[in-house]
Amino acid sequence: MAKETGRKIIAQNKKARHDYLILDTYEAGLVLTGTEVKSLRLGRASLVDGFAQLEGGEAYLYNVHIPEYTQGTWTNHSARRKRKMLLHRAEIDKLDQKSQESGHTVIPLALYFKDGRVKVEIALAKGKREYDKRQTLREKQDRREADRAMSAARRKQRA
Repeated sequence: MAKETGRKIIAQNKKARHDYLILDTYEAGLVLTGTEVKSLRLGRASLVDGFAQLEGGEAYLYNVHIPEYTQGTWTNHSARRKRKMLLHRAEIDKLDQKSQESGHTVIPLALYFKDGRVKVEIALAKGKREYDKRQTLREKQDRREADRAMSAARRKQRA
């Protein structure tokens, strides 16, 4: 069987970019069981309530929902178990130091296959206030309106 190459996205946490200000991103491997990988190959996962925590010098991913594999037997995994993340020591130390600061947290942004291995993109993030969210939405809407106006002007020039 040919070796997989490239990046195939399984799940993304789009709400995270709306609710948090992303300060720094990291790529981490995941320690998974066989049935979890098979379930992920079917493209089933949810990062909505997920978060990362650092305990005893190791990083763990909590509340990421990987549903049970339908053809699995008694060896099936539990859907929301904590999963160990594989990071370099320097990255773990940096994340631990930064996440101790007030308002900072570590959240998963995406779950994907990279060259056949499951990876998770995590981010050091700071929670946005309600007015920040409104301002971000307003900027996005203004940018969209400006793009529409520019494309309409280009269409007029051609005609």
